[in-house]
Amino acid sequence: MSSAAPSPPVAVSGASYAAAAVTMAHYKAADSKREQFRRYLEKSGVLDTLTKVLVALYEEPEKPNSALDFLKHHLGAATPENPEIELLRLELTEMKEKYEAIVEENKKLKAKLAQYEPPQEEKRAE
Repeated sequence: MSSAAPSPPVAVSGASYAAAAVTMAHYKAADSKREQFRRYLEKSGVLDTLTKVLVALYEEPEKPNSALDFLKHHLGAATPENPEIELLRLELTEMKEKYEAIVEENKKLKAKLAQYEPPQEEKRAE
């Protein structure tokens, strides 16, 4: 073990000490804000989701050309549904059902019409 003599205290002027104290307080405030933000991200599940997506990218056997597109795609799938999107999906389902009903009705009307109209070949002969 070395027994080095403690260094003598450095003389600091009052202004320098005040500036150092303000700078230290600024760093502590910034660290505190960073820590609060980190806790917020952790609490809301953002850190966990980002970690999972980054791990998926890491484990991807063939790396995609665009890592950013990979992240966007996987994060988009992980986000909760927007209520507006859900309403649009419901409306799409209703429209598909109406479309199918109209197509079926059209088939029935064509069949009925075919009963009352002569076939196309007989029309040409006249």
